[in-house]
Amino acid sequence: MELVGVSEIRAMLGNVSRQRASVIANQRNFPEPIAALAMGKVWRKSDVEKWIREHRPDLSSD
Repeated sequence: MELVGVSEIRAMLGNVSRQRASVIANQRNFPEPIAALAMGKVWRKSDVEKWIREHRPDLSSD
């Protein structure tokens, strides 16, 4: 299982700002993080990729 944090999510969203990535990750329809560590929240990469395909199809590599 691959995990991603806000930095990786920024890149997956086309290098948006860290603040913008955090705003997106805190939306109600964004996947729930699987853990909150001292360095921040982490998500399953596959969950984030699915969310991008459904909500940001222009960024999807499929």
